[in-house]
Amino acid sequence: MKKVFLALVLFLISNLTSFSIDTSYLNSKETKDYNIKNVLVATYSGVIIPIAAEYIGSAVDKLNSEDFDIMVLQLDTPGGLDASMREIIKKMLASKKPVVVYVYPDGARAASAGVFITMASNIAAMSPSTNIGAAHPVMLGGGIDLDPQKDKNKGKKESSTMEEKVLNDAKAYIRSICQHKNRNVDWAVNAVTKSDSITAKEALDRNVIEFVAKDLNDLLSQLNGFRLDNFGVLRSDRIDKIVYFNQTKRQKFLSTITDPNIAMLLMSVGAIGIFIELYNPGLILPGVVGAVSLVIGLYSFQTLTANFAGVLLILLGFVFFIAEIKFMSYGLLTFAGVASVVLGATMLFKGTPDVSGIGVDMGFLITNLIGIIIIVFVLAYIVVKAHMRKVETGKEAMIGKKVKTKTKLLPNGKVIVDGEWWDAESLDGDIDEGSLVEIISVDGFKVKVKKIV
Repeated sequence: MKKVFLALVLFLISNLTSFSIDTSYLNSKETKDYNIKNVLVATYSGVIIPIAAEYIGSAVDKLNSEDFDIMVLQLDTPGGLDASMREIIKKMLASKKPVVVYVYPDGARAASAGVFITMASNIAAMSPSTNIGAAHPVMLGGGIDLDPQKDKNKGKKESSTMEEKVLNDAKAYIRSICQHKNRNVDWAVNAVTKSDSITAKEALDRNVIEFVAKDLNDLLSQLNGFRLDNFGVLRSDRIDKIVYFNQTKRQKFLSTITDPNIAMLLMSVGAIGIFIELYNPGLILPGVVGAVSLVIGLYSFQTLTANFAGVLLILLGFVFFIAEIKFMSYGLLTFAGVASVVLGATMLFKGTPDVSGIGVDMGFLITNLIGIIIIVFVLAYIVVKAHMRKVETGKEAMIGKKVKTKTKLLPNGKVIVDGEWWDAESLDGDIDEGSLVEIISVDGFKVKVKKIV
């Protein structure tokens, strides 16, 4: 009996030892290291507009396409456009490598749209003396009531309904981001609904951010040993290089003209220029400057997209080239056409084909413009030469001709012009028959002549 019991125990033990759970994957996941050797740093300070989305999106693309392990976005923004913010967030969430949003330097802020972008990052950090919050959506613009007798309550109700829709959409968006990134949902919702704003230390205490760091080196040092979902334990103690990703000249230029002060100035110049040209047609310069300024001003206010504004400026440039042939502007219209085409191409194309995959090479663009300028000047020269050519037919062709008198001019008489008899009137008194005279003007069927000495 003991032998049977012992055999049964041994059988059970053997089966239990053979039935085991493979925890090697879990153990490896817990101990997996994510080594950070190459760091990409992008810096953006200003309003979140399409250029910001383009720049930050390009930085994320560079992170994923090249040999970088992590990206740090040093951010300082008062907020901006909802569409541009969402474009940035979609890029960040789709990134295959971690993106850190670092509110920097001291005195910086991540307000409004900046809150959403910070919450969407894999790791959020802030510099001391910075703040985050005040993300309540703001409705730009408003209607003008042209009917003073209209029921005001109806307008207020419609406005309130629209604001509520926008607010609820923003609440749901920030809630989904924070739930996905394991951050403080309640505070984020308060930032949207109540414009709540907190300091860096408060953000750290409330699980809004992961780190408070005084500078980039401090931040990278604190990342060492941090456990990041889907990536493992970060190891940043052996960084090989830190590469700064800067804005292109094109992006800097477009960022400058989208400044609200510059945009207002462009709109004013555009309106004044067109008004002066309409009041004094033919001045050319005010009209040219006004038209170009108005298009750029509309782009600056985001009324026109970069694509539409770019196409409009290029078409405007070709209109200037054609006008140069018809109107003598001494090269002013040609210069305006070149400037308009260059500005249009700058807005329309994000960079060279090597960088963005689609674009116009600047060398090719310059060569193309030089060719257009040469053609325009050649055509203008031909037109001017044709205008300066002496008239060979009609009354205008008779002026300046030298003919002989057929009879005495006392002071009226006859002369022969190209085999035809014409009544003539002398402007120099009496002229003898057979004298050489020059036709000064033609009045109906009578020519006025002067004697050639």
